[in-house]
Amino acid sequence: MRATHRLMLSATTVLALTGLAVPANAASCVVLDQGHVDVVGIAWEDNAFNLHVHDEEHGVEYTPAEVQLTAKPGSQIAVPADPAYSFLGTAGSAAWVLPQVQDPELLWPGIGAEEIAAGVFTGDALKVTLVGVSGPADFSIFTTDAFGTPTRLADSGDGLPDTINTTAGGHLHANWAFEAAGTYKLKFKVSGTLAATGQKVTSAIATYTFKVQQ
Repeated sequence: MRATHRLMLSATTVLALTGLAVPANAASCVVLDQGHVDVVGIAWEDNAFNLHVHDEEHGVEYTPAEVQLTAKPGSQIAVPADPAYSFLGTAGSAAWVLPQVQDPELLWPGIGAEEIAAGVFTGDALKVTLVGVSGPADFSIFTTDAFGTPTRLADSGDGLPDTINTTAGGHLHANWAFEAAGTYKLKFKVSGTLAATGQKVTSAIATYTFKVQQ
């Protein structure tokens, strides 16, 4: 299990510590475009959920508002002709996919709840809900099996909200797919039922910004 003490740095602090000049606009975002990043990092602190972005490569966490997550041009694919992939668009059309299996040149997005101890929530069950997407086109999260068959976990193309089940201590990697270049805002919340009281608790909605590059 990941240690419960965490390093949470602002974008401005990171720039200062690395010796880079702090821009006049101190609210400038940290840009993450490759490596292992838990986009939806989940913690339970002071009787509330904490949703954050965990840069696993450098052991740093950010609030979602401090980060621009980037799908580089190398993530662009042609939608397969297999009808099972029709949710991504017309066969042969462009889509941008941050893959389930790590490519060191691309962002490897995950959903991580390692910071939550077993037994806090009933059955250790947590629900991660995609409640909204704004951007130039649809967005989806899907897994692929050993035969390449996709299973959609969330898809703005057929209506939201969509819920992804995970567990305390759990970690999930999947394909994060965007159907056009541009800027997207993804809104997530997390919920669970406290084992001690039976109370259902839900986080505030966290908004994550993705820049998809042509």
